[in-house]
Amino acid sequence: MLTLKGRTVVKTVEAEIGKSLLDHALAHGIDVGFSCTRGTCARCRCYVEEGRALLNEPTDAEFDRLDEDEIEQGYRLGCQAVIRRTGDVRAVNRTYF
Repeated sequence: MLTLKGRTVVKTVEAEIGKSLLDHALAHGIDVGFSCTRGTCARCRCYVEEGRALLNEPTDAEFDRLDEDEIEQGYRLGCQAVIRRTGDVRAVNRTYF
């Protein structure tokens, strides 16, 4: 299961392997901030509270936009963080602005 918290909406949905956190948010009406869907704006920055190991490794776009410390703490870009394995994932949209 995937629990996503946007600006005002929190939902738990069935996680789909191969889809990003942002894909899930858009499909289920969760108000996650975003502008580009390519990893350049960083508006979809999320803090992954649980299930980091179930996601793909951080992408080059994430290393370009996020500090290394942020990535180590569990921050990801929602458009780049893709579900790779089943299990529980919990993430909160934490945009910079």
